[in-house]
Amino acid sequence: MRDLPEPDCGFCPRLCEFRLQNRRQFPDWHNGPVPSFGDPGARLLIVGLAPGLRGANRTGRPFTGDYAGDLLYESLLRFGFATGDYRADPDDGLRLVDCRVTNAVRCVPPQNKPIGAEIGNCRMFLKGEMTDDPAPTTLLALGRIAHDTVVSALGVRKVDFPFAHGALHRMADGRILADSYHCSRYNTNTGVLTVAMFHDVISRLRELLG
Repeated sequence: MRDLPEPDCGFCPRLCEFRLQNRRQFPDWHNGPVPSFGDPGARLLIVGLAPGLRGANRTGRPFTGDYAGDLLYESLLRFGFATGDYRADPDDGLRLVDCRVTNAVRCVPPQNKPIGAEIGNCRMFLKGEMTDDPAPTTLLALGRIAHDTVVSALGVRKVDFPFAHGALHRMADGRILADSYHCSRYNTNTGVLTVAMFHDVISRLRELLG
């Protein structure tokens, strides 16, 4: 059930209004639900929070066009989860290898902050990414909200799988849920996340998946 919300999905009134505002202000941008990127049969599924206003909401590809994408895709290229060149453009020819990237919320939220109802409304699309055959064996959550959304989609208790940067949680079905602080400019500028810390997470996943 990897269906994407319709371009004019009406599940979230606040996001609908914001989408319409952006279409009027930036008519050449994507301004709609952003599809996942990468191999549908990949073992690794990376889950972010939501499209950035001037990133994926503009380009139509997750983590493309903002700093978070610069760090994410550089790291995936470094550790063999991608080939080609990342140029912050969906036509750059970048290809993911055994890896797929998505967001917990598919539409850009005001101030990059989705509310609980919006996260809940979009959970069925994330669940589809996680359960379709073949299902990913390894999940990487970027940030606490993405982590909590993945845990909820898996139907397990958050208290049993607390978010912690660098953590590897083994689920009852054998899958691994890995955690990282979100690779946002804010987190790197404040020292919450360093490039080395993020590389370490991706490197461990490379070792795990072989």
